[in-house]
Amino acid sequence: MAVLKPKGPRSIALVGPYSSGKTTLLEAFLHICGEIDRKGSVNAGTSTGDSSKEARDRNMSVEVNAAHMTYLGDNFTILDCPGSIEFFQETENALRGVDVAIVVCEPDQDRVLTLSPILKLLEVYNLPTFIFVNKIDKAYGSVQELFSSLQAVTDRALVLRQVPIFKDGIVTGYVDLASERAYVYKEGEASRIIDLPPEMAEEEGTSRFAMLEKLADFDDHLMEELLEDIEPEREEIYTLLQNDLGDGVVTPVFLGSAEMDHGVRRLLKALRHEVPEAQVSAQRSGFAVNTDTTMAQILKTYMSAQGGKLSLARIWSGKINDGNSFSTGRIGGLFKLQGSKIEKISSASAGEIVAFGRLDDAHTGDILTTDETIHDSPVSLLEPVYNFALFAEKREDDVKLSAALGKLTEEDPSLVTEHKQETQELLLWGQGEIHLKVALERLRNKYGLDVKSRKPKVAYKEAIRKSATQHARYKKQSGGHGQFGDVQIEIKPLPRGSGFNFEEKIVGGSVPRQYIPAVEHGVKEYLVEGPLGFPVVDVEVTLFDGQFHSVDSSENSFRSAARIAMSEGMPKCDPVLLEPIYKVEVAMPSDYTSKVNSIVSGRRGQILGFDARQGWDGWDLLVAMIPESEVQDLIVDLRSATLGVGTYRREFDHLQELTGQNAEKVLQNRN
Repeated sequence: MAVLKPKGPRSIALVGPYSSGKTTLLEAFLHICGEIDRKGSVNAGTSTGDSSKEARDRNMSVEVNAAHMTYLGDNFTILDCPGSIEFFQETENALRGVDVAIVVCEPDQDRVLTLSPILKLLEVYNLPTFIFVNKIDKAYGSVQELFSSLQAVTDRALVLRQVPIFKDGIVTGYVDLASERAYVYKEGEASRIIDLPPEMAEEEGTSRFAMLEKLADFDDHLMEELLEDIEPEREEIYTLLQNDLGDGVVTPVFLGSAEMDHGVRRLLKALRHEVPEAQVSAQRSGFAVNTDTTMAQILKTYMSAQGGKLSLARIWSGKINDGNSFSTGRIGGLFKLQGSKIEKISSASAGEIVAFGRLDDAHTGDILTTDETIHDSPVSLLEPVYNFALFAEKREDDVKLSAALGKLTEEDPSLVTEHKQETQELLLWGQGEIHLKVALERLRNKYGLDVKSRKPKVAYKEAIRKSATQHARYKKQSGGHGQFGDVQIEIKPLPRGSGFNFEEKIVGGSVPRQYIPAVEHGVKEYLVEGPLGFPVVDVEVTLFDGQFHSVDSSENSFRSAARIAMSEGMPKCDPVLLEPIYKVEVAMPSDYTSKVNSIVSGRRGQILGFDARQGWDGWDLLVAMIPESEVQDLIVDLRSATLGVGTYRREFDHLQELTGQNAEKVLQNRN
């Protein structure tokens, strides 16, 4: 066999559900390649020294962790992506700059569904993908049934590359279907070649033919060979596997145990032989790579507690030296990241993933070039589904909080801040409760801010059901000029959604023209908080009569008279509480539709209908009208009922009357 010529630097994303073993696989890679002396040493925090207690307690990563290795002369950068769905934005951003993704999963059919979101995203990106079934030493049940379950959650053709060898119910090795060689696992060492067990000959033959049939779907020559019972050359099979992976039409499936180093070296060989080069990936992403122009894309922004900024970037073309400049400024340091370690380097070339220091005007998603331009490639942001109301314990920290939130949202674009005028609250939006707790912990630990959070207020309103007229007079005498204003108004309800309207029907100058705007002003001042304690909407007020004094009347006196008239007249109009209703679209696997139906109904939701989720086989969409107070923590129950993969989007639809015990409870809490 010809010696394989080393390819240029390539990058790999490790993705998959929380607890599937991605970081363990990364450490197995690095240990085998001699980059670390012992496992467990690569992920002791991040490159900026940020470490979340919330994450440590749950043994989960919350942001992309970068590392690099060399295997048989080929250089790779590994991006270990968070597994929790609440940090999926980190994964999505990282996938924009890699050549291949390895989906790490457990051999558990019941949890295969958790792979749906990531496999769907990889299909959208047309990113070459491997699946590594980890913890195979703890597998139970049929591998073929597991394979069928995996195929059910992806539109790509899966190709099983190995079949396990069992001994006393435990996986002790595998048969490689491409090379037709059998191996037995050796803990911490390369697997040892053995003779194919006779009892596996039939299974190996059947599985290998199934693999070839999948490949033949994309190659006419192989199809002809199979139809004519011609055994294809081994090199032909490897070439097809490489080409089909690069084209994104097949996904190879490997087996192993990262903890025991089982199957890891075979996976490394596949990465070395089959992963396309950076130039191919650049073309797939639509970049017109010009060797005369240096181009880099920001995949992740890290902010240190001291304000230092690192921009993790994929170099698509050209060469970068420490001190080079983009339109965003001069690079203040060039680094390679190895977990929590930062290694200073002098230069980097196309294909590498490195970190730029102190590029303050560069943001995640930006494409930087040396031709004095910056191309904004906006990150596709996930819609937020959960929020907290934030406030600094010390009033003097308000300015610091605003600055810290700016850095926090730059580091994690899926965090969104909102100043909600209706409730006078500062809201922090994110992807779930853990996501926001990690953000709060960063505010405290990284930026030294004492920040408190609470459940956001609901923007209740109130309206009226009946009309009423009211006369009010404001009269005050004190020394010199007094104050006098007299108004008669009519208050009446408007159709829902009409807002506020002010009319005047003054005849004969009973209220001079210059004072009428003051009356409207006074009415609006009152409507900020009606008789139930909430802003009043959908009401019309008409000024139809009044009196004035030639000396004592003023704008202030008529404004005060109007407020008095509203405060006395509104309680007569049968005020009613209004609550915001949101149109909510819930996406979930069809197996859990009935559970979600019960959750929505239990939250006073009015279900409008169901439909199949377009482009997602086996998924449904449920559309419902749900009160804002019931939507706030909907994502918690939704994920709990759907193995964490259910999600929703919402938009305000209308205000609706709230009566009975629910209204009484709101009013009691208000008081």
